[in-house]
Amino acid sequence: MTTATTRIGVASALLFSLILGTAQAQSGGAAPDLAGRREALNSLIKEQWEYTMRSSPEWASLLGDKRYNDKWSDFSQAGIDSDLKITADFLKRFEAVDTSGFPLQEQLNRDLMVRQLRQNVDGGRFKEWEMPLAQNSGIHIDAPQLVSALPFETVKDYEDYIVRLHTLPKLFDETRAQMEKGVQDKLMPPKFLIPKIVKQCEDVAAMKPADSPFAEPLKKFPKEFSDADKARLSKEVLAAVQKDVIPAYKKLAVYTKTRYAPYGRKDVGMWSLPDGVARYSYKAKSSTTTEMSPEEIHQLGLSEVKRIESQMLATAQKLGYKDLKSFNKAVAAKPELHPKSRQEIIDLYQKYTDQMYTQLSQQFGVLPKGKVEIKPVEEFREKGASAAAYMSGSPDGKRPGRVMVNTGDFAHRSTIDIETTALHEGVPGHHMQLTIAQEIEGLPTFRQQGNYTAYAEGWALYSERLGEELGFYKDPYSYYGHLQDEMLRAIRLVVDTGLHYKKWSRQQVVDFFHDHSGIEEVEVQSETDRYIVWPGQALGYKIGQLKILELRDYARKELGAGFDIRSFHDQVLGAGALPMDVLESHIKDWVSAEKLKQTRVTAAQ
Repeated sequence: MTTATTRIGVASALLFSLILGTAQAQSGGAAPDLAGRREALNSLIKEQWEYTMRSSPEWASLLGDKRYNDKWSDFSQAGIDSDLKITADFLKRFEAVDTSGFPLQEQLNRDLMVRQLRQNVDGGRFKEWEMPLAQNSGIHIDAPQLVSALPFETVKDYEDYIVRLHTLPKLFDETRAQMEKGVQDKLMPPKFLIPKIVKQCEDVAAMKPADSPFAEPLKKFPKEFSDADKARLSKEVLAAVQKDVIPAYKKLAVYTKTRYAPYGRKDVGMWSLPDGVARYSYKAKSSTTTEMSPEEIHQLGLSEVKRIESQMLATAQKLGYKDLKSFNKAVAAKPELHPKSRQEIIDLYQKYTDQMYTQLSQQFGVLPKGKVEIKPVEEFREKGASAAAYMSGSPDGKRPGRVMVNTGDFAHRSTIDIETTALHEGVPGHHMQLTIAQEIEGLPTFRQQGNYTAYAEGWALYSERLGEELGFYKDPYSYYGHLQDEMLRAIRLVVDTGLHYKKWSRQQVVDFFHDHSGIEEVEVQSETDRYIVWPGQALGYKIGQLKILELRDYARKELGAGFDIRSFHDQVLGAGALPMDVLESHIKDWVSAEKLKQTRVTAAQ
């Protein structure tokens, strides 16, 4: 379950824009009801956010809003239809707001909200909710993962949780009803992946209540709880797991195995689904926030693969190998490049994270309050989980941001990519971006918690490159691992479009991986399956990174000696997550403002 997340407020150029916009509004050019229209927009934004929290109680809980801690989202057809209707109504109301004369950031608030709502309305026709489960997402995985992220601080927190456990079967029933609609509408995941979902459900169902991930809160009672409360709450939680949660998992496993799996689709690409071409186009645009066609994305990927491959070959040759095949084979065979334990993986992530913390003040003017934690992925979901992933902290700081590291099957994993992944998931990657966004003063909550794949993942991939520029990856194998991870993101452009646009088979994707990388087999397999069930998502990384690098080159060229990397980074992170076209406009406006300041300083001299 994923959610996107400065103490000193918005950076200088952003403030300049606000002041400029306000001055323009006060100059007499705006309509006389300016104040009323601004207040109306702010009220509408707050109303929409309140609806979001009310209709997404799991997200509200993750953000520290406990008002809906005893509820789940309504996944019934009536609930889904109501949400689409309300979303369309909000869209009309936001579109009707006249923002002439507004400060620029308030205009942007309205424009971003319209963009987000329109995307949600447009996507409704694809009925994505009728394919609600995958091997790496869905309520069967999200529910126990939610438990691990929630704060349990009061007796009421536990009592609300018990209500949630008792009502979990209803959500599972609603999920099963949507799966049945998917069968009817031929909206089905690939058949070969469905047994993985079944196994995940069966594994949770087979656990003893006390060993279940749903019983984890019983291991962290606050010390001020009375013995009587601990005994009562333990009994009620375990009873709910036994009587409600385990049967719900069993029921879902049986249904998925016997009545759902036989209808799984044969072809893996999204093109094979109803209206498949339009579906993929929608997903690609949503992920990249660009108008790039699948063909353009595919060709960009091939170009990047070729460029990075030459760097990888040069590195291998420096280490005495004539080609990448022989080098990759040697890396796979070197015992010292494979972890000896689960803990070694955690320790390496911590080492590289600590290393980066010493450099942050040279690259950023604004730093997040909370430090990132390194935690292992829960064992029940290791097989479907990526090597590492970031889980946002709560805005109140009570739950820190976490890099969740997959330590499963450790002997078959490599250590060479841990340094670059630590930068991507933690600092200066996702943790910096998401935590700073949560702390920006003056932004509405929907922007503090906003997420655009190309922005968030583009920044994280840019952060890996930043590590190279700072002199990290001193170990040549670690540097090669860094290049290999960038190659992974380039390969994604090729194989994602290959699967869903060019009708590639799963084996073609696996073969392309092996032909152009030394990524270990366990990751090749999980990555390939990920692209199959998350079409388009993987496109955002490279496209976002390249845009940020392009904007940095632009700013450096335009500002010359006046370019400050700290200011640039603060600008990229200082307005929350933005679509790529909006980020480009924002950076160019900042550059123009900086040039104007330079001109004034020169004139004053």
